Amino acid sequence: MEVDIDGSFSYAEPQSDAKDSAEKRPKPLKVEEEQLLRAFYEFKIQDVCDAFKFPRKIQATALIYFKRFYLQWSVMEHHPKNIMLTCIYAACKAEENHVSAEELGKGIEQDHHVILNNEMLVLQSLGFDLIVYAPYRALEGFVSDMEEFRGANDDDQYEMLKRMLEAARMEADKIMRTEAPLLFPPGQLALAALRRANVVHGILDFERYLRSILSRQQSTQTISELTVSLNTIDSLICKLEAPPTSKDVKHIDRKLKSCLDPGSHDKSKKRKHRSKESSTEVQDLS
Repeated sequence: MEVDIDGSFSYAEPQSDAKDSAEKRPKPLKVEEEQLLRAFYEFKIQDVCDAFKFPRKIQATALIYFKRFYLQWSVMEHHPKNIMLTCIYAACKAEENHVSAEELGKGIEQDHHVILNNEMLVLQSLGFDLIVYAPYRALEGFVSDMEEFRGANDDDQYEMLKRMLEAARMEADKIMRTEAPLLFPPGQLALAALRRANVVHGILDFERYLRSILSRQQSTQTISELTVSLNTIDSLICKLEAPPTSKDVKHIDRKLKSCLDPGSHDKSKKRKHRSKESSTEVQDLS
């Protein structure tokens, strides 16, 4: 028996019951499993935005909302599928490309009430700080600047820069799935994407171009400091693995559901127990 400060008392539960409850409690996800699940739904954000033909800015905003949300929460507290949809919905609003929750839910065959029910939670978790700066506009600005830097004056050179811009956009898409958007400003993200694209297309001496930018802006940052930042972003892209498939996360998703709803774990056990009993009865009858 345990006596509390207010004079009330309670009986401690038998050790066997505590042991049984610990066995019944579903196991939490490992850190690696959480990371894999988040990576899967980050890729899904890009997938959904492509399906709706949303501008890249909306895709980038939704991804950063999603990343920032899970700086505060675990996937074991809020299922990433629901948060993913709400982040896309909020990004459409913030970027003035409004799509109704009903239209978004219908387009991907999901209940739109899930989006609306999580909207305030997402906005509060973001501290209502909804302005996001993505690297895509900076990419276009740098490519225009490269035209002057190279003295591009014919169609072939313009076409080369156009191909480089498109390649850089694809590199920026990869960058947005890393942690780099939370660590570096959009201008550096854009330069990192352009540098990777330039490795393939070989249009200009990129280090000389970086020196030119710093001298014209009279920046206090040195070329070595800027290069370190770009190298770090580059290493984050190199570590980026192929997008997880539904098959990869199927087991994790089942485990997650039992964490979000522990009762479902017991129900599934009961169903298995019943099925075993019924199969035993059938064998006895036979």
